[in-house]
Amino acid sequence: MVAVMTKALPRAMAAGLLALLAVPGLARPAAAPPSADEMIARAHLAMFYPGEDMRARVTMRLVSRAGGERRRELTMTRRDLQDGGEQRYFIYFHRPPDVRDMTFLVWKYPGRDDDRWLYVPAIKLVRRIAASDRRSSFAGSDFSYEDISGREPEEDTHTLVREEKTGARDAYVVESVPKDPGSVDFGRKLSWIDKATWLPLKEEYYDRRGELARVFTAEEVKAVQGFWTVTKRLMKNVQTGHSTEAVLSDVRYNLKLAPDLFSERALRAPPAELTR
Repeated sequence: MVAVMTKALPRAMAAGLLALLAVPGLARPAAAPPSADEMIARAHLAMFYPGEDMRARVTMRLVSRAGGERRRELTMTRRDLQDGGEQRYFIYFHRPPDVRDMTFLVWKYPGRDDDRWLYVPAIKLVRRIAASDRRSSFAGSDFSYEDISGREPEEDTHTLVREEKTGARDAYVVESVPKDPGSVDFGRKLSWIDKATWLPLKEEYYDRRGELARVFTAEEVKAVQGFWTVTKRLMKNVQTGHSTEAVLSDVRYNLKLAPDLFSERALRAPPAELTR
C-alpha cells in the first residue's frame, strides 16, 4: 500500500502542475524582453531595410523659428546587397530650381566608413563627402547625411532604460551612447521603439553638455506592401527652433532596381524615370 502511494504521489503532483500550466496567466513566466542591443538592431532593420529595394517621392518642408518655409522635392531609391549589410542609396532633387538635378549617392558598408558623393549641377562638380562630415546637414535640412542611411547599431553602447507608452503605442526606451564620442555631435540618444513594428517612434539627441539638441518623431506610420513604413517624419532642432518635415509618397518596394542606378556615372546622368 505504501509503495503504491509513493509511486502515485509524483503522478498526482505532475497532474496538478499540468493543471496550473493550463490556467491563463499561470502558464509560464512572461518572456524576458530582448536585449537592448537586439532592440536597436531590430529597429535598424525595420527602418532602413524593408524589402530588397525601395523608391519613394519625398517632400521636405524646412521651417525656421520665425515661420519662414522652404521646400525640397526629391526621389529617393535604395537597393540592398544583403539584408542588414551593404546598401546603395541614390537621391535625385526635383525642386526648387536651385537644386534641380542635384544628386546624392551612398555606398553603405557596415563595419567601416560609408562612401558618399554629391553632384552639384551649378558647378558641374562631383564632391566626395568625407566620413567626418556624416553628421553635417543634408541639403540644408535638420537631417544629417548619416540620418538618411542610418547609424550602425555597433557604433554605440545600448541600455534599456524603461518601457512606456508613446501615444497609443507600447514602446521600449533605449539609451545609446557613442563608443567614439569624438566622431559625432551628440553625447547620447534616447529611442522609443515600437514593440509591435520595431520602428523608432521617437528619438531624442542630447549634446555633449547633456542638453536636448534634436528630436525625431515618426508622425505617420503605414503598412506598404506588408512593410511598416514611416511615411511622415519630423526632425526638430530644439536649440535653433528650426525643423524639417519629410513626407514620403508613392512608396514602392521590391522593384528590382538596376545596379547601374547606384553608380558614380548616374550622378551626372540619372535615369529618366527618376527625373520626371
